[in-house]
Amino acid sequence: MLYFVGLGISGAKSIPLEAQDILSKADIVYLEQFTSPIGKSDLAKIKKMTHGEFKPAKRWLVEDGNEILKNAKRKKVVLLSYGDPYIATTHIELRTRAIQEKIKTQSIHASSSLTSMIGECGLHFYKIGRIATIMSEMKSLTTPYFVIYKNIIEGNHTVLLLEYNQDKDFFLDPKDALTGLIETEKGQKRNVINSSTYAIVASRIGFKDQAVTSGKISSLQKMDFGKPPHTVIVTGRLHFTESDALKILGDCLDEPFDNSEKTKKISVQMMKKYVPMVREALEEIVPHYKGQKEFKVILENAELYIQDAEKFLEDGQDEVAILSIGYADGLVDALRLAKGLAPKM
Repeated sequence: MLYFVGLGISGAKSIPLEAQDILSKADIVYLEQFTSPIGKSDLAKIKKMTHGEFKPAKRWLVEDGNEILKNAKRKKVVLLSYGDPYIATTHIELRTRAIQEKIKTQSIHASSSLTSMIGECGLHFYKIGRIATIMSEMKSLTTPYFVIYKNIIEGNHTVLLLEYNQDKDFFLDPKDALTGLIETEKGQKRNVINSSTYAIVASRIGFKDQAVTSGKISSLQKMDFGKPPHTVIVTGRLHFTESDALKILGDCLDEPFDNSEKTKKISVQMMKKYVPMVREALEEIVPHYKGQKEFKVILENAELYIQDAEKFLEDGQDEVAILSIGYADGLVDALRLAKGLAPKM
């Protein structure tokens, strides 16, 4: 038998009664701490609840899973983890393997810092977009940068988990994460992140000393957020009730505002560049075909394609808009080449 048990977010005191009963009857209890650290006092309390063998589990042991599954075939085994057991995809994969190997499983759910944090910040949970993790290596920030970009386009908030290395007792500082995103912006230039972007740093959610601090990145970078763990949230389109909650539930350094207003889709950015460029090229080539009726239809079609592109973009049909401006550009370039003029770049 293999039990997947969640600790909740407040240490030993948040362990459900059902879970405490299972811990007391288990032959082996594996405690994983690679998703989040557990304090020494809580560790001692959890050990006291267990009457069987108690084993701290490193990441590799859970990811490999063979020892846990082997023992679960003939003993009552518990995999105990911070928060809810299935926030970690590794645990889901292990449960899948257990069922495939005809091992009975049972789940004891508990509150997760991810879900609790959203409410503690005063944000609407249904507006949370894709979650990303920020590592200390700069080259790895491209993925979270584009996750933020896509979420903001949809008006959604982005939860950014920060690197935690159990073996090295390393936590990525939220200020380093924010600085890394600004540096990434310099290379990507999508107008997603800058020092004026509004963000939240949620610290030690579930602990007595939890804190929620929000403001512009420039303001957040001046703060000392204290002991980890921390999570960064880049907000998207804030409802007025979310803005009000941020100002009341935590330390609000700056008036909350909508990050999505300044960030545009790549297609919109492209259209703003290419529509004026193609129209200018068309106007430049028209005099070269004055009086040549056989080219009149082509010139008119080029203009109609430009107008269609603008209309499609206005209607939210981005892909068709890009196709239309592409057709217009192709016609104009062909007309320019016919007159021996270089295509507009």
